[in-house]
Amino acid sequence: MNTVPSIQNDAALDRELKGLIADVLGLPAEQAAVFEADSGLFGHLPELDSMAVAGLLTEMEDRFGIVIEDDDVDGEMLETYGGLFAFAKAKLGTA
Repeated sequence: MNTVPSIQNDAALDRELKGLIADVLGLPAEQAAVFEADSGLFGHLPELDSMAVAGLLTEMEDRFGIVIEDDDVDGEMLETYGGLFAFAKAKLGTA
């Protein structure tokens, strides 16, 4: 059982989110570690298909202790790492 990490700042969220992406998509940690705000995700990473999106969002809920409603999900939040980061930050209430 995963415990919700203590996300105290942007750097901690960045580390956790990149680790989560690497875990869910089966990417090397080094590949995820270099994601920048404008790094493409959906449509750019072959590993991130529609099935992987569901797994990614479910894992975000589990690891971050958040609830993601269907209405929360749109293409823009999944287009880039920065979009996903901003979404996670807002859901965690650290925005």
